[in-house]
Amino acid sequence: MGLMIKIIEIHGREILDSRGNPTVEVEVTAQTETTGKKTTGRESVPSGASTGRFEAIELRDGQERYFGLGVQRVVDHINTKIRKELLGMNVLEQVQIDRKLVELDGTDNKGNLGANALLGVSLACARCAAAALDMPLYRYLGGPNAKKWPMPMMNVINGGAHAKNYLDFQEFMIVPVGAESFPDALRMGAEIYHFLKKILQKEGKLTAVGDEGGFAPDFSNAGEVFACLQRAVEEAGYKVGSDVAFAMDAAASELYSEEDGMYHFPGEAQTHAEVDVNLRRPDTQGGAYTSDAHVKTQETTEKKEILRSAQEMISLYEELTTEYPLISIEDGLDEDDWEGWQELTKRMKEQVMLVGDDLFVTNVKRIRCGMDLKVANAVLIKVNQIGTLTEAMDAIELAQKNGYKAIISHRSGETEDSFIADLAVAVNAGWIKTGAPCRGERTAKYNQLLRISETL
Repeated sequence: MGLMIKIIEIHGREILDSRGNPTVEVEVTAQTETTGKKTTGRESVPSGASTGRFEAIELRDGQERYFGLGVQRVVDHINTKIRKELLGMNVLEQVQIDRKLVELDGTDNKGNLGANALLGVSLACARCAAAALDMPLYRYLGGPNAKKWPMPMMNVINGGAHAKNYLDFQEFMIVPVGAESFPDALRMGAEIYHFLKKILQKEGKLTAVGDEGGFAPDFSNAGEVFACLQRAVEEAGYKVGSDVAFAMDAAASELYSEEDGMYHFPGEAQTHAEVDVNLRRPDTQGGAYTSDAHVKTQETTEKKEILRSAQEMISLYEELTTEYPLISIEDGLDEDDWEGWQELTKRMKEQVMLVGDDLFVTNVKRIRCGMDLKVANAVLIKVNQIGTLTEAMDAIELAQKNGYKAIISHRSGETEDSFIADLAVAVNAGWIKTGAPCRGERTAKYNQLLRISETL
C-alpha cells in the first residue's frame, strides 16, 4: 500500500479577480498518515471575457449582488457536496479525485456544480499534494522529465473583448524567439514593452492597458499594429524575425455573424469613417487591409460596414504572414467553421502555428474531432475551460502525441495564482500565454518561471 495523505478539510471562499469580479478560492488540507504532518494547498480560479460556446460552465449567482457575478452558490457546493465526498480520499490520487468531481457534477459541461467549483478543488489538491511531499509543483506534476522552460507569448496590444478601442482583433503578441534562457526572454519582452509605450506616447496614442496588461490604443487594423511592434523591437535593439517574432489572437468567433456567415469589423469601419481614408492594401507603414473585403455603405449613415468571408480572412492572414514575422494565429476562424478551418490549415499549416482555443476549449472530444478533420496544428490549454487538472493534462497529452503544439494559457480575468507557470514546465509545453510583462496577476506567472528556470 502506498503513502496515504488523507484529505481532512476543504474550504472555499469568494475572492476578487484582476477585473474586480468575484471568483473562487479553495484551500485543501491533508494529513500524512505516518507522521501526522498537516499540509494546505490553496488555489484560485480564473475567468475569461472572450469565452468559447463549448467551454465548461462557470456558475454565477445572478440577482443584484456583485451585478449577478457572485459565486456564493459555487462556494456552497464546495463546502458541502464536494467536501463531503472528498474527505478521507488520498490527496495524491489526482486522477481518482478528478473522476469523483466529474461524477459528482454529472453533466458534460460541468453545469451542475460549476467548472469553477471543480477546478478550484482539483488544483488545490495538486498544490497540497506537492507541498506534502516537499516537492516543487512542476516536479510533482511532471516528474523528472519536466525540464523545458516555455517561450512567452506576450500580449502587448489589446483589442476586441479585452479593450474598449476600435481594434477588432483581440491580441497582438511579441515572442522573443531568439532568447537563450527564460530570464533573457522576459528581459527582451519587458524592454520592448517599454519602448512600445514610448512610441505610443510620442504618437499621442492611449497607453492605458487592457485586461491582460497590453496597451489599448486605437489602431485601425492589424497591419498598423504589427508595423508599430516592428518599430518597438528595432528601437529596443533587437532584430525582427530572428530575435523577436509576432503572434495574434484573432478571436474570430467574436467577429462572426451566423445571420450572414460573415466576419464583421465594426472598429475598422469606424476608423475609416472618422479619418475618411481610401481603402488600400498595406504598405510598409501598415495600411488598411480592406481591399479584398466586402464594404457595404449603410443608408442611415456614412460609416461603411466592413465584412469578410472565411476565404478573405485566410487571405488577410496570408498577407500579414508575408509582411511580418507572424508565427502564430489563434482562433483565426469561427469555433464552428470546420470547413473554413480545413482550408486555413491546408494553406497555412507549414508557415505558422494555427491555434485552436474556442475551437477546442481544452476538450479531448473536440481536439480528436479536429485531428480527424485535419484542422489546426496547435491547441490552447486553459484549465478552466474543462474543469479539472486531469482533463486538461489529458488534452495536453493528446495534442503532443499527435504532433500538435500545446500552449498553456491564462485568462483575461486572473488572480495572483501561478499554477499555470508550473504546469507549462511540467508538461514541457514549450509555450505560455500569460499577458504583458505588467500587472501583478501576470507578473506572478513570469516571476514563478524565473524561479523555476534556476532549477532546470
